[in-house]
Amino acid sequence: MAHPRIPLACYRLQFNRDFTFSRAADTLSYLSRLGITDIYASPLLQSRSASQHGYDVTDPSRIDDELGNEEEFEAFQSKLQNERMGLLLDIVPNHMAASPENPWWMDVLENGPGSSYASYFDIDWHPPSLTLANKILLPVLGKFYGETVDNREFRLLFRRGSFLIQYYDMSFPLTPKSYRRILKHREHILEKKLGSESTAFQEYLGIVAALAALPERESLTIDAAGDRRLQVEGIKERLRQLHETNREVQQFVKDNLRIFNGRRNDAGSLRNLDRLLSDQAFVLAYWQNVNEAINYRRFFTITDLVGLRVEDSMVFEATHHVVINLIERKVVTGLRIDHIDGLRDPLSYLRRLQQRAGSSGEKEPSKSFYVIVEKILSAEERLPREWPVQGTTGYEYLNVLNRLFVHPEGARAIEQIYFRFLGRQLSYEDVLYQKKKLVMSTLLSAEMRYLGRQLGVLAQNDRYARDLSRMELAQALIETTACFPVYRTYIRTMEVANEAKHHIHAAVDAARGRCPRLDSTCFDFVRDVLLLKDSAHLFAEQREARLAFVMRWQQFTGPIVAKGLEDTVLYVYCPLLSLNEVGGNPSPTAIAGPEFLEFARERQRRGRYGLNCTSTHDTKRGEDARARINVLSEIPGQWQRQVNKWAKWNVKWKKTIKGEEVPDRNEENFLYQTLIGAWPLEKEELPQFRERLEAYILKAIREAMVHTRWTLPNAAHEQAVVSFLKAILEPTKHNHFLSDFLIFQRKIATYGMMNALVQVLVKMTSPGIPDFYQGCDLWDFRFVDPDNRGPVDFTLRATLLDEIEKRGNKDALRFSRELVQSWHDGRIKLYLIWKTLNLRRRYPRVLLDGQFLSMRIIGAKEDNLIAYVRRSDENWILTVVPRWLARANAPLTGSKSRAFWLHSKIAVPGNAPQSWLNVFTGETVKTRQMKRGPCLWLPDIFKNFPVAVLSGVGRKLRATKARA
Repeated sequence: MAHPRIPLACYRLQFNRDFTFSRAADTLSYLSRLGITDIYASPLLQSRSASQHGYDVTDPSRIDDELGNEEEFEAFQSKLQNERMGLLLDIVPNHMAASPENPWWMDVLENGPGSSYASYFDIDWHPPSLTLANKILLPVLGKFYGETVDNREFRLLFRRGSFLIQYYDMSFPLTPKSYRRILKHREHILEKKLGSESTAFQEYLGIVAALAALPERESLTIDAAGDRRLQVEGIKERLRQLHETNREVQQFVKDNLRIFNGRRNDAGSLRNLDRLLSDQAFVLAYWQNVNEAINYRRFFTITDLVGLRVEDSMVFEATHHVVINLIERKVVTGLRIDHIDGLRDPLSYLRRLQQRAGSSGEKEPSKSFYVIVEKILSAEERLPREWPVQGTTGYEYLNVLNRLFVHPEGARAIEQIYFRFLGRQLSYEDVLYQKKKLVMSTLLSAEMRYLGRQLGVLAQNDRYARDLSRMELAQALIETTACFPVYRTYIRTMEVANEAKHHIHAAVDAARGRCPRLDSTCFDFVRDVLLLKDSAHLFAEQREARLAFVMRWQQFTGPIVAKGLEDTVLYVYCPLLSLNEVGGNPSPTAIAGPEFLEFARERQRRGRYGLNCTSTHDTKRGEDARARINVLSEIPGQWQRQVNKWAKWNVKWKKTIKGEEVPDRNEENFLYQTLIGAWPLEKEELPQFRERLEAYILKAIREAMVHTRWTLPNAAHEQAVVSFLKAILEPTKHNHFLSDFLIFQRKIATYGMMNALVQVLVKMTSPGIPDFYQGCDLWDFRFVDPDNRGPVDFTLRATLLDEIEKRGNKDALRFSRELVQSWHDGRIKLYLIWKTLNLRRRYPRVLLDGQFLSMRIIGAKEDNLIAYVRRSDENWILTVVPRWLARANAPLTGSKSRAFWLHSKIAVPGNAPQSWLNVFTGETVKTRQMKRGPCLWLPDIFKNFPVAVLSGVGRKLRATKARA
């Protein structure tokens, strides 16, 4: 294939029925002018009605009709081509919606293992519970099953030749063979009315006989399943025609439906319905019993998203046909793979995907179709080198970049302040361990019981392990999984990579240390199984069984980490909330991977086409809210005084429930930092902000699973927290907190603005592809989803860009000064993005593939500055940004800023440009010849704008070495 299209800058658009192809097409001119080269689209295949995200696909064979018709999709494609923009499409190979709108799923519910689509879904048709043999547990009921039946909440219906069960807005198709139970009921009545020799009654008997002759669903081959489906379709059509053309049959069916639906307060009248439901390929159950016996793989803990067996080539082709067609037509120029860790064999999937996309499947980016994966890399994790992808969606970048603004000493002080505020010490590792175990014992208990049973089977067949306690074996697996240091490993053959061995050994050793009373032999067996130890006593089939177990276990470790860390610990362990991000480590004292400059050098060598993200639809808070909260690490003493003062003032608003103050101290700290980060810049936004904040805080305390949770809400606690929140935000004379908070918050917001500008600038000039989540082109203080998936005012942004283009091109110096003074309106961020992205367009090779050279800082402000060059041939682009200015109480611009930077310089190589253009102000900056060599003087750089990108043309030398 031709060289893949590598984006220069991506912009994520969330498509839904309120943001359609037509609406998206209208934004493309604005985005193109801004400097965006590729639209990064949320999933576009048919999803559930009113889906806000598209990850609940119901029919992968077509484009979602809520997004627009075929002509509108083609118009969107045409507009992309006119703007010379690519389309990076998000796809979902791991799961589909378990919904009545999904015809494949409905066919499985109707026909069980006899469905042609039964092998498409990751279902265990033979679970330990005999009541679920060849059936699917559906935990959808709001009450216990018996109570639901007695309340007559189920309704048996007949529609267009098919019988189904209606439960509120959900419907479930009955297996055709069970139609006989309905049609044979009171058959003599119908015979009497129609006459035994009548054509209508003979047709009725023929339909009943045809239903009886249907083969059992449990024993069908794929070909037989197809034949059976054709037979069923014929029977349903005959039944529909008979029903529509004969009033006696209509009345007969209607009366039988009434009888089966029973009478109120008469449990005996519902026996027929109960028996009918027991005949089905599904078992309807109370939703809170989901973790008892669910027998299909879910997406995390979401029961209405069912796992796909995409490793099956037939399933791959069925789910990827439309996507491959769009690639072949050059409509789609890149793919983002959702939840790659959910797949049984990610490498095999990616190789097949590259092959079908027309590439060789090689790892070398120049030979592969552009593919990025949603792979969250912990500090100890690396993207497998053999994967034929260009990189990840960028969470590892986000976390390393964010640490650039966190002052290490101040952050450690913040952590101690946090412990004193709580009145107790916490260990992040202990909290994470406990929360993973909580997730495994509650939300994912069914999956862990399944794995425990499978491990027991492996032990039963091993002559050295058969006498081990099954209970202790299962517990050893739970403990090991709770101590696992990464999201997952990628073992797929008997050859286990050294990195996987290291992680497994570390997990088992840590688990032993936490559970010294557990039989050590059980840990030995768990270790040997996970490492696929080639013991002489094992038969080949035993080794294969162990490999199958490991590959299954790997599919669940990711969700356990995600639910334990991202959706629980990040709401519980909260010294500095800006660190509480997906893939991050919320402990300020943790060693969280490389420093940014070291990370960027490595990224330039390997991974420079991966995304540089700072916000996504899954991040825990807006990128600029994070930038604000980071300022606290620079001023820990001030933060301690403020938080202690606020807590003293606000204690009067707390309520006491069961002897405990609500909110507790952890929730209170969480709330104060959330307010620091998200407080709006305009008073007009406050009423809506309060509503959004209340919804967010309720979500946060439920995710924490301390006093309340989604599956078991504690109304009294939740109401007390919301009451406290309302009280402290009410501007009354008795509320000392609010006025004091606003003074402190204004200072944080100013320095937070600086962090935010640096963050977005570094994202655009360091190695990687800058990715903008929708709406982040202006200030972004939004909360986690669903708050961050709301509508974006693109009309406002386009209007602002009109002004920026006009004035920025006419008099950049004057305009940039004005933007600094009026930074609250967000134009300064939009201006910076516009200038830098269009610089990327002018120098694509420099900023895509150019060298990355960190510059040495000379002078007293060394800690307050980051400077690096991107260089290709004679073209140089130098980024110079400040940090930790609040700690130094530094001014942003002007004469005081000049004094602050007066004795600081940037040493540049001898072949660097002699004259540089300041991209934001239009000024010329000269390289000065000093005794120590050529330098750039910082007061020249920061005179009128608080961050800088300088471009210039240097001289050729044989080589230029990066400076430390």
